[in-house]
Amino acid sequence: MKILIIEDEPEMLENMRLTLEREHYQIETATDYKTASSKLNVYDYSCILLDINLPDGNGLNLLEQIKAQSKPHGVIIVSAKNSLDDRLKGLNLGADDYLPKPFHNAELNARVKAILRRLNFDGQKLINIGNVSISPENREVKIKDQVIDLNRKEYDILMYLITNKNRLVTKSALAEHVWGDHIDQSDSFDFIYSQIKNLRKKIEQATINVEAVYGVGYKLNIN
Repeated sequence: MKILIIEDEPEMLENMRLTLEREHYQIETATDYKTASSKLNVYDYSCILLDINLPDGNGLNLLEQIKAQSKPHGVIIVSAKNSLDDRLKGLNLGADDYLPKPFHNAELNARVKAILRRLNFDGQKLINIGNVSISPENREVKIKDQVIDLNRKEYDILMYLITNKNRLVTKSALAEHVWGDHIDQSDSFDFIYSQIKNLRKKIEQATINVEAVYGVGYKLNIN
């Protein structure tokens, strides 16, 4: 899952980034309104952590931009402002949650996980597809009750395909989601093929499979 942190305080930003990277999320950051707006126009994110007070703009205006795009972003406002008016305004504009500073890392993790479960899996803590069972809380995948050893990228690819199980996922969208914004610097998607190949081998006994659509991308099929 890819998360964008919009925060102008360097120490706070670094703490949030490290906390969420330990949970194996793909993290992108923006420290000002202009950079955040640019990223939001180009990239998709599973969750956005949004500070209200930015050096060159108001985070609530970014929230309006996010909602106008009609993309399935989850938004958590993270701000020192804790007045009822600010909270209500953010929620009325479409924010999914409000986390006032200061907060504990465990609370940040819990809020992010709750948002992702609600947006992607209808709040379920355990995802079952055929004979495959997935626990997003601990990134565990089982086939016929046997744990499958997936590396971080294989797991992220599988989860992204499951999240988009009724859609054809392009190579570029998959690469951006799993590898982050720096994928723009790559001139080949061969690394995706390698990860997909390994993933297919590991889920051979599953009632799901990853179909390659030549020249376009991949699609998750349920047998």
